[in-house]
Amino acid sequence: MKKVLVFILALILVTLCGCGIKTAKKTNKLNVVTTIFPAYDFAKQVGGDSVELTMLLKPGAESHTYEPTPQDIMKIQKCDVFIYVGGESDEWVRSILDSIDTSKIKVISMMDLVDHKVEEETVEGMQTEEKSDGEKEYDEHVWTSPVNAMQIVRGITKTMVSVDSKNKKQYENNRDAYLKQLEELDKQFKDVVKNAKRDTLVFGSRFPFRYFVEQYGLKYYAAFPGCAAETEASAATIAFLIDKVKKEKIPVVFDMELSGSKFADTICETTGAKKLTLYACHNVSAQDFSSGVTYVSLMKRNVENLKVALQ
Repeated sequence: MKKVLVFILALILVTLCGCGIKTAKKTNKLNVVTTIFPAYDFAKQVGGDSVELTMLLKPGAESHTYEPTPQDIMKIQKCDVFIYVGGESDEWVRSILDSIDTSKIKVISMMDLVDHKVEEETVEGMQTEEKSDGEKEYDEHVWTSPVNAMQIVRGITKTMVSVDSKNKKQYENNRDAYLKQLEELDKQFKDVVKNAKRDTLVFGSRFPFRYFVEQYGLKYYAAFPGCAAETEASAATIAFLIDKVKKEKIPVVFDMELSGSKFADTICETTGAKKLTLYACHNVSAQDFSSGVTYVSLMKRNVENLKVALQ
């Protein structure tokens, strides 16, 4: 259905362009368009005042159900650099890129910038989804590991420099300063895990943190995989998680920001555990966006919440 929608939107775009629709006046800044918040913030940290930056996903919106508008397609077509994730939820991106002239656009897939990709997995107790035989699905949430974020930032910087060499020094200086922040963030997570009394997380919603837990050697139980289409957990899944929290005396059940899930509440009410948020950073609330929240500031919240969960 989404592919059909994208095709229709592409036809509308061609029609609008053919009719001489007015477009925004082009600036001298590097025009960067991103799909979701991590790419937006990484580009912002590197580009600074030298980039004109657009995030297609509206603050507060669910990233997995996003559908592009004709205006979104036009923004992609007119940008200098386009950054997207590259996973299953980005099938619409590939359809659009196949339908427009990308000869003057530098396209970046964040998944292509990391050295190691992991497959989505189903752990004990997790709600499962039917997959076609032999289907291999990689977890697309590569940015949830600060180490991966460093690789992505380096790749974005390299592309910006290749398109806008006059600002090479600024981009590289910004990159180096930002990498120090990410290195410090990585160190903080390592310190939390090193000094922790336990190594298991329980999640009452989707679990888009495969790269994070693998990076820091943590175990987890969750209601759904990271990109699950399911929104209703079975009684068996909830019962399993409740039993796990009780038996291991787990103090915190995590939920994901903007999830709208009630399952973490149910588990906490039954077990007495505390509900906290672990930020996946797909997107941020409108309030956080307007206040200038960043990937690093959200991850610092994760550092503090992880301390409580692993005590």
